[in-house]
Amino acid sequence: MTSSADSDNQTFSDAVLGLERGDFTLLDPLLEQNLTSGECPIITWYNEGRFANEPKALNGALTCACFNGRTMVAEFLLTKGVDPSAGNGTGLNAFHWAANRGQLETVKLLIERKAPLEVESMYGGTVLGTAIWSAVNEPKPDHLAIIEALIQAGANLDAAEYPTGNAQVDELLRRHGRKVDESR
Repeated sequence: MTSSADSDNQTFSDAVLGLERGDFTLLDPLLEQNLTSGECPIITWYNEGRFANEPKALNGALTCACFNGRTMVAEFLLTKGVDPSAGNGTGLNAFHWAANRGQLETVKLLIERKAPLEVESMYGGTVLGTAIWSAVNEPKPDHLAIIEALIQAGANLDAAEYPTGNAQVDELLRRHGRKVDESR
């Protein structure tokens, strides 16, 4: 018979592998608050010290929280010193994924916490570039607000391809001074 502790250890081991692989959609239940304890498994495991020897998985936990728009978990992990630029095992870091997935509140948190705006993903896109690409190719309701927030936070407009072919995105960029680069 398997004990509860063995089962919990296996769940943690499986979560570590999933976080390192980038199985963020599948891992979303680990970010949900437990009604009894008030914590989600990720926070419980952090508080138990289980991530002490799993820095890559801990960075992945922040990226997973940002991907899924679990802003409270992201805030907890940022407060504990997890680097928003480090969890890039999937090619995108936490900030890129929050922008890509249209997670406005999480993007606002990352801006507030001064997460770097100009870090490039493995695809060469900054956070603003990722948000714009996503708004054009995989639109979510908050992408325009995310683009606006990133620009207001000081994101480099020249890092984004322009024109994008999306009238709303192009108008937003134009309003903030983006001009067509004739040399492209």
